[in-house]
Amino acid sequence: MQRPGKGKTPRRPGQKKASNIEKDPVGVYCRIRPLGAEDEECCVEMISSSTIQLHAPDGLKANRNGEYKETQYSFKKVFGINTTQMELFEDVAKPLVDDLIHCKNGLLFTYGVTGSGKTFTMTGSPGEGGLLPRSLDMLFNSISPFQAKRFVFKPDDKNGMEIQGQVDALLERQKRDSQQSVPKTPSSRQKADPEFADMISSEEACKSENVDEDCCYSVFVSYIEVYNNYIYDLLEDAPFDPIRPKWLGGGTPVWNNEFIPPQSKILREDQNHNMYVAGCTEVEVKSTEEAFEVFWKGQKKRRIANTQLNRESSRSHSVFTVKLAQAPLDADGDHILQDKSQVNVSQLCLVDLAGSERTSRTRAEGSRLREAGNINQSLMTLRTCMEVLRENQMCGTNKMVPYRDSKVTHLFKNYFDGEGKVRMIVCVNPKADDYDETMLVMRFAEMTQEVEVARPVDRPICGLAAGRRHRNQAFRDELSRRLEEQGGPSNADDPVLLNQLIESLPALPSSELVDPADAQTLPRLIEVLERRHRIRQMMAEQFNKTASSLKSMLQQFDSQLNAKETFLHDQRSKLDERDKVIINQRMELERLEKKSKTLEYKVDILQKTTDMYEQDKRSLQHELETREQRLQRELSERRRMEQRMQGMVTDTKLKWEKECERRVNAKQLEMQNKLWVKDEKLKQLKAIVTESSNGGSSGPIERPEKPDRPSRERDRNIAQKRSASPSPLPTAPPVHPTHRRSHSAGGEKWVDHKPSSNLDLDTVMQPMIPNAIKVSTPNEKALSKCHKYVLRHQELASDGEIETKLIKGNVFKTRGGGQAVQFTDIETLKQECPTALSRKRRSGSAEGPAQMEDIENRAPVASTSTSHGYQKRRKP
Repeated sequence: MQRPGKGKTPRRPGQKKASNIEKDPVGVYCRIRPLGAEDEECCVEMISSSTIQLHAPDGLKANRNGEYKETQYSFKKVFGINTTQMELFEDVAKPLVDDLIHCKNGLLFTYGVTGSGKTFTMTGSPGEGGLLPRSLDMLFNSISPFQAKRFVFKPDDKNGMEIQGQVDALLERQKRDSQQSVPKTPSSRQKADPEFADMISSEEACKSENVDEDCCYSVFVSYIEVYNNYIYDLLEDAPFDPIRPKWLGGGTPVWNNEFIPPQSKILREDQNHNMYVAGCTEVEVKSTEEAFEVFWKGQKKRRIANTQLNRESSRSHSVFTVKLAQAPLDADGDHILQDKSQVNVSQLCLVDLAGSERTSRTRAEGSRLREAGNINQSLMTLRTCMEVLRENQMCGTNKMVPYRDSKVTHLFKNYFDGEGKVRMIVCVNPKADDYDETMLVMRFAEMTQEVEVARPVDRPICGLAAGRRHRNQAFRDELSRRLEEQGGPSNADDPVLLNQLIESLPALPSSELVDPADAQTLPRLIEVLERRHRIRQMMAEQFNKTASSLKSMLQQFDSQLNAKETFLHDQRSKLDERDKVIINQRMELERLEKKSKTLEYKVDILQKTTDMYEQDKRSLQHELETREQRLQRELSERRRMEQRMQGMVTDTKLKWEKECERRVNAKQLEMQNKLWVKDEKLKQLKAIVTESSNGGSSGPIERPEKPDRPSRERDRNIAQKRSASPSPLPTAPPVHPTHRRSHSAGGEKWVDHKPSSNLDLDTVMQPMIPNAIKVSTPNEKALSKCHKYVLRHQELASDGEIETKLIKGNVFKTRGGGQAVQFTDIETLKQECPTALSRKRRSGSAEGPAQMEDIENRAPVASTSTSHGYQKRRKP
């Protein structure tokens, strides 16, 4: 809708859309035409009122290796072959005409393959009027009582409307009537063009019920065609031959044996960013018949040709535009309000697109081939624009829509970027030869349904009270009635009654005196003048009475008007208060909407954060389960190792016990042998001493025989007797657990880092370091005062004992002014049980059983491989 001065500016492609704009998808309807012959193969089947199914023809199945594919397409509504023109109009075009009357734009176009019934659907035939004549008939049936006089509305050549005064409009009408350029309005439908005379029957006539009676309306029509991507005005007054011309190869007509190139038009953009054809002829029409005549005048100039697919194929896209200009009446309801900003212009575009076709089927050559190429190119541009619009709306992208690539899409740019209703009728020919083209048309139509257009909003025309025309008419009727009651003229403004009053006066007799003795002429003249004077006095008295009665009526009307104005003032104050409340509620609603959006945004962020945390939780849980499984495996491996080691220790212990028992027995036997040898030597010595004391008696000394080797049982008894009273052996002094001086003791200053988790065992594993700063956590202050660093680390060794590691390093300064530690040595302190070490040493010694038992009963002492009682391992 165009509103000069106060029109809503449609959104440009680069502008950001308002978030509260409501949108409606493009309404796509499908109409199936009947087959040309009964024996033709049909490839389209109507499944429901909104779904059709395409069957691949038999020849196509054979070419595709017998594949049988059935594709279904859904639309807003599907019209079968038995659908009448009236039913199609009721569902598709009637809502658009209602919107046109209520200042809303509309676009309706037919699309399909050549020969699918697009022109029949839009124009119709005698007895079966199409959408265009029915839309015009409904429009004029609705606004006929409220039409303004001709030339009150005047196009300003900038896609807007101006309002002329009554005098200017009258002069314009007289000028046009003198030129005889304006067609006379037929008094009945029989005077219209015979080809359109019987298109719509009186039974099928319809009208809109919700027409604003306080407005005046005027209808302007224009008719253009887009041929070879050029725009031509079909209503332009040019020296055209009334017979349809023949077109040459370059698209140039022959008029009166002379080459007259058609003058193409250009597209412009008005102040409200709506596209229009500059210099296009707009004809003001006052009736359906007159509009039919204008349409038929342009239809005769439209380019059609005979092709292989259609006997009268449209070679151009035609656009029939109906503009409805309306302006409110003034406060008295008598004249149109002379305010250009209150003029509203809405338009309905009825487009009959040329059919898409394949040149291989039409066998087009020359100009026909060029026309087909331009038609297919413009339709391809329309498909591209719909695809880009759909992608921008569904994916949130901001791609440029190529409207300028074709005149058709450029002309209707403001419908898709602005506001209004867009509806498309897809015409389908169900014959099998059109299967491939029909499938492409179905895909495009189904995709177009997903494109959305901003919904037009209702806007009040002005702030005047409603019912002004009705009150003015009631006032005129009441005035006429009272004048009739008082005997005066019922309508003083009527020039016919005024002439009758003047004619009622007696005619003046002839006042010529030819005879001085004439005594009749002057008395007769005096009598007539007196009668005329009396009649004039009576008329003056009647006029005064009528004026006084009219004055009293006006005073009554003024008092009533004042009372109504007071009432209206009160109502307006109440409305203002309600408006304030509504504004406050809207502000509160907007605030709550913003708050809701903010909360939704926060909820989205929290949801994303929760998802991230859940994912991290699952990954950590999975890792924990993996580690637990690994730990369980390690524990089971450790238990198996402990059992293995326990078995090995048991076996080793038994083996060593047997070996010890064997060695003890061998040692006992050896000791017994030594004792026997000593006894023998003592006996011999005793014998020698006895002989010497007896006086040197000589005689052979008898050597005692070697006694038999005692048995093992006797040797064991002897050993037990000897071990019963063993000689006391010196025991080793106990080792006291005292602190030791660490190898780290020197002249340097140390940072002694002892974590709080370490155990204070008070043994040699806790060395004392002089000149050390003890810390539980490392810090820059302590490192800056020292040159060395030591970290105490405790862990369990393989034998289950605690070992302490002293990790040492040098402290040096960095370039940034801080301190760093370079580790250079690791010292390990470990405690061992001396019992195990003594057993190892006993394995190779040759001591008696008593000595071994004494060693085993000693108290354990700390034993290490160094003199300080700890083991030391260094690592670089």
